[in-house]
Amino acid sequence: SEVIAADYPFTREVVDRDEANRRFADDPLKLERISELGADETITIYTDGPFVDLCRGPHLPSTGRLKHVKLLHGAGAYWRGDSSRQMLQRIYGTAFHKEKDLATHLHNLEEARKRDHRRLARELDLVMFHPFAPGAPFWTEKGTVIYNALMAYMRELQRDDYREIRTPLMYNKGLWEISGHWGKYRENMFLVLDNETNQHDFSLKPMNCPSHHLMYAAKKHSYRDLPVRYVTYDALHRNEVSGALSGLTRVRQFAQDDCHIYLTEDQIASEVSRLVTFILAYYGTFGLEATLKFATRPAVRIGEDAMWDRAEAALRSALDATGLPYEHKPGDGAFYGPKIDFDVHDSIGRAWQLGTIQLDYAAPERFDLQYTGVDNTDHRPVIIHRAVNGSFERFIAILIEHFAGAFPFWLSPEQVRVLPIADDFHDAAAGVVATLRAAGVRATLDVRGETLNYRIRDGELAKVPYLAVIGAREAEGGTVAVRTRGAGSKQVVMPVAEFAAKCRELESTRSLGL
Repeated sequence: SEVIAADYPFTREVVDRDEANRRFADDPLKLERISELGADETITIYTDGPFVDLCRGPHLPSTGRLKHVKLLHGAGAYWRGDSSRQMLQRIYGTAFHKEKDLATHLHNLEEARKRDHRRLARELDLVMFHPFAPGAPFWTEKGTVIYNALMAYMRELQRDDYREIRTPLMYNKGLWEISGHWGKYRENMFLVLDNETNQHDFSLKPMNCPSHHLMYAAKKHSYRDLPVRYVTYDALHRNEVSGALSGLTRVRQFAQDDCHIYLTEDQIASEVSRLVTFILAYYGTFGLEATLKFATRPAVRIGEDAMWDRAEAALRSALDATGLPYEHKPGDGAFYGPKIDFDVHDSIGRAWQLGTIQLDYAAPERFDLQYTGVDNTDHRPVIIHRAVNGSFERFIAILIEHFAGAFPFWLSPEQVRVLPIADDFHDAAAGVVATLRAAGVRATLDVRGETLNYRIRDGELAKVPYLAVIGAREAEGGTVAVRTRGAGSKQVVMPVAEFAAKCRELESTRSLGL
């Protein structure tokens, strides 16, 4: 293009607020952005050739470095994601220095498009959305199977050492004032009108932490009781702006495998090591590899610097003790403490931020949490906030794209579809379904009046792991002709009992293969 050929340098210019307002006097949206910048923030303008823009940067040295550019698509977008504001035109593009890198990137984009969970969830009949409940998924019977299977797996893993609890959905603002969320997070909360005071003094809970602290505080604890591990799967609500909502990855209603661990400082290293091992093993069940990031104090935070010094030192020491590599992310910690974040990498190499281990010295002070120490006096516990899936909704979105909708056997809503080749074999096929269901297999019977080839193709499009065909030979011999997903037209004939046993093993071992 002309711009690339001209090799315009990107020139950075620092200006004061008055000069910025003068330069962009005809652009009300930029004037709005300038007005929101803090008094101590640097205002920069970048110029390349005839183009001048308000921008933080940084940029490449010049337009000639771009080499290979591809405009991807355009879309409408509300200013600040607010549907009451102006509609703008957003143009998406990308650039690479080498043509082959651009080609690889475009291939990966196409692969991601094919795996888009929003399309697959609709085609596979897993989830629906409705304008009457924006940002809140409706889980179909098939989607609910996946949701419940993940929740059952988490419950199984946490059966012995965790205490599952349930807490209220709605709270008076007094709780959030103690926790600090009322002042720092209220705009993201769904407020509820109190008819007695005519004030929005209540809210739906956006997180479980404060309610868990109330549960801990309701009982006396000895150092012998610690760690105390509370876990819950309650529904949470966060008031995301409508423009930010996106399928299952950004919703207003969701559930987390939310755990809070109350422990002594001496127990931090062993507990964090245990949690890291637990989380990595869980991701491994799905063929997901993870990298670790150590996030430290942000600019906006609660608590004294001395508290942050202790918290960061304790978490860093525990992380070092695992012997695993990690990336340091200054300023990315939660407002109440440092944390370890887990990025998982899916089957096409994309990174997704999922699990977290967050250390909290502030909440025990705010909620006056105590335990009786070995010296028979009261001490403050430390709190670890832990989530593995992030949210079930977002994790399922990632799994849909990771597996391209072809879930492992144990997660598949429909595990076996039985297909009689003609009406004469309906009874035999129904018997196979009954045998499989008795073995705990999610089996269905397809006796529609369509051709066998049509029904086979339909089962393939539905990504059912096994299609079991029943004809005269199978009906007489007590066998099934099994077509495995991804194996093309190949069929393997085996006794029904053997096939049921194979299905039971895949379910119990949570195998990734078929």
